[in-house]
Amino acid sequence: MSDRLPLDPVNTPGNGGDDPGAPPRSVTRPVDWDDFREHLATATRDGSRRWLYPRQPSGRWYRWRTWLSWVLLIVLFTGPFIRIQGNPLLMLNMVERRFSILGRIFWPQDMILFAVAMLAFFAGIMIFTTAFGRLWCGWTCPQTILMEMVFRKLEYWIEGDSVAQRALDAAPWSARKLRIKLFKHGIFFALSFLIGNTLLAYIIGSDALLQIITDDPRQHWIGLGFMLGFTLVFYAIFARFREQACTFICPYGRFQSALLDENTMVVAYDHRRGEVRAPWRRDETPDQRRAAGHGDCVNCHQCVVVCPTGIDIRNGIQMECVNCTACMDACDAVMDRLHLPRGLVRYASLNGIQRGEPLRFTARMKLYATVLCGLIGLFVFLVLTRTDLQTTFLRAPGSLFQTTAAGRISNLYTVKVINKTHRDLPVEFRVENLPARVVVPGAPQLIAPGDRLVQTSVLVELDPGLLPGPNTPLRIGVYAGGRHIETIKTSFVGPRS
Repeated sequence: MSDRLPLDPVNTPGNGGDDPGAPPRSVTRPVDWDDFREHLATATRDGSRRWLYPRQPSGRWYRWRTWLSWVLLIVLFTGPFIRIQGNPLLMLNMVERRFSILGRIFWPQDMILFAVAMLAFFAGIMIFTTAFGRLWCGWTCPQTILMEMVFRKLEYWIEGDSVAQRALDAAPWSARKLRIKLFKHGIFFALSFLIGNTLLAYIIGSDALLQIITDDPRQHWIGLGFMLGFTLVFYAIFARFREQACTFICPYGRFQSALLDENTMVVAYDHRRGEVRAPWRRDETPDQRRAAGHGDCVNCHQCVVVCPTGIDIRNGIQMECVNCTACMDACDAVMDRLHLPRGLVRYASLNGIQRGEPLRFTARMKLYATVLCGLIGLFVFLVLTRTDLQTTFLRAPGSLFQTTAAGRISNLYTVKVINKTHRDLPVEFRVENLPARVVVPGAPQLIAPGDRLVQTSVLVELDPGLLPGPNTPLRIGVYAGGRHIETIKTSFVGPRS
């Protein structure tokens, strides 16, 4: 153990405490490298990075994660090309401010829906994390799936397991090493190009992406620039940055201290069963081991060598742990060889290990669940009451009233209609509080194309005898196919007398 100096506030001249003649004392203390909480598992004492060579996991949990990852990868890469009623399954087009979720087009005017959906999403994360810890990170996070189920497996296939990888990196450069490294990084770059293009398709849509690929490149310099940029970013993440994306960039791990409690299910080491750790001696029986005061943990470090973030799960919950279950498989394999029960490292809560309590629905979970249900209910209500059309009806800037040849007073309006459906809709305007005539210049009827915005001008004509004053409030009904959609309030300007 390294010696520790207590934190010393700067309270006197020279920072020497009560003795003005004492030398200044440091306000920091050296890192205790024996304490896992005081340093990262991937950092050395000189601050450089410790490159990890995790051994390839095997076991039932890894097998189940592999099956799930294939399903999720298929969804990830085919998502931009799946169409529902002609619209993408998911598209977040920030440039044109068009968003398609499950085939439904959302506009910037639907921001309230987006805000409620985000609140429900974050509330869902809170309740899910409170109950099940970082299950999301280990099983469904795209970073974990692509890193552990795609790039890491390719690395095992090309360079071999952890021992072979370590030996290859330590060996001097040769034709064989150069060939293997070029082959691996060539595949990594190609995969990064595919992932970058998939992300671009989620942003601008698959049609726009195909247009960039098939058109003259000189017409799509910006699109090609984003293609290259995304490719380089993903290549850097999966070839070099790796587990540090979870440790340094993703904030989810840091939420744990606020969201987890003693009832949260996490990947946990059963210290009551495993301690005191000691190697397994040849011909030793479990009874002899227990009589010697030793637990089931044989200190083989198999749970450590398979960890993709380099931690020792026996130290308890740590920020770097992504709940990938590799340590559970490794420990189960050791327990099987020793004919001991599985589950020394398993999904469990702290209360489950210390008191044998089952997972339970705590008061905090009930509170979060109530908030989440309320937000989901509000979101469903907003979606169900979302109108097919959204209309903006404003008087034309700078225009005054006009008198027609028939002696009627007319006002000119600028109208914007957003059709939120997938089909073209005939739109009609009716003044509901006064007998008036509404004219759409140049067309017998306004047609709003599906999933599009249309802008036009509208004339409203009123008999001057109906005007109570120079400014008359109007209620304009918007109809689509004879069905009332909404009512808009505006004003009508007329002569003062």
